[in-house]
Amino acid sequence: MRSTVVVVTWRGREHIEACLSALRAQDRPHRILVVDNASDDGTAELLRDVDVLRLKQNLGYAGGIAAALPRVGTEFVAWLNDDAAPEPDWLGALEKALDDRPDAAAASSVLLTPAGTVQSTGVRLTADGHGADVNQETQEVFGFCGGAVLLRTEVLRAVGGVPADFFCYYEDTETAWRLRLDGHEIVPAPNARVLHQHGASTKPGSRSFHRWNERNRLLMLLRCAPAGVALTQLARFAAITALLPLRGSRPDAANFSVRLRLRVLGEVLVRLPRSLAARRRVEASRGARNAIWRKWAGQTP
Repeated sequence: MRSTVVVVTWRGREHIEACLSALRAQDRPHRILVVDNASDDGTAELLRDVDVLRLKQNLGYAGGIAAALPRVGTEFVAWLNDDAAPEPDWLGALEKALDDRPDAAAASSVLLTPAGTVQSTGVRLTADGHGADVNQETQEVFGFCGGAVLLRTEVLRAVGGVPADFFCYYEDTETAWRLRLDGHEIVPAPNARVLHQHGASTKPGSRSFHRWNERNRLLMLLRCAPAGVALTQLARFAAITALLPLRGSRPDAANFSVRLRLRVLGEVLVRLPRSLAARRRVEASRGARNAIWRKWAGQTP
């Protein structure tokens, strides 16, 4: 048994059984560890025959993975969404991908939509520092989609683990940044395929989604990206926020809400000392940050 698969759930009663059934059908031995984020919908009743870490409050996906990491004693640790159902050879394909690439710290899965189209084979960096899904199976990836990934456990610990305070979104891309700054590669595993019911727990497009998405992108850049990039993106976000009330009309989307954007800026500023401390803990030269940015930022889909 080389891998522990960590499944974080919150109110997952409607879909976690499919996830666990798919894990039991894997062709590689593994340990399943479910993190229950204080579910109140009866999810706990479905988890009686697996190892469960029950949290007293909802710490989000990032917090759940971070809480589980000290309990992982295997060579590899997988992160898996509770609304994902991997194919039987998924874990074997991921383990092989890391065995074939000793320089790689993580192997990213192919996530498929219910319609069978590719949702993600990993993550790319946009020109403004967003993490965006790669949906071409032949393309290299900057990072991994945290919905289904396998990582080397000790390497993950060595670079600082998981950013628990992100709650959810961008914990995967921020972790990928730190892995690359530490000199590790991240590889796609085209044969590791997972059916993903995207957004079953969190609703893309909601106010909470945009709050976490916008806040965590800025925090990630402050922690990991070249200083000029991080400060430019923070200033750009603030400038757009200030100018929005002057526009005669604006898109009817949560991320154009001035109130939401001010909340994001406030949360980023409150977390600024912690982010700068995290940046100092990442032992990387200015040249390394710039080299990663030049290589990966602005990737085309």
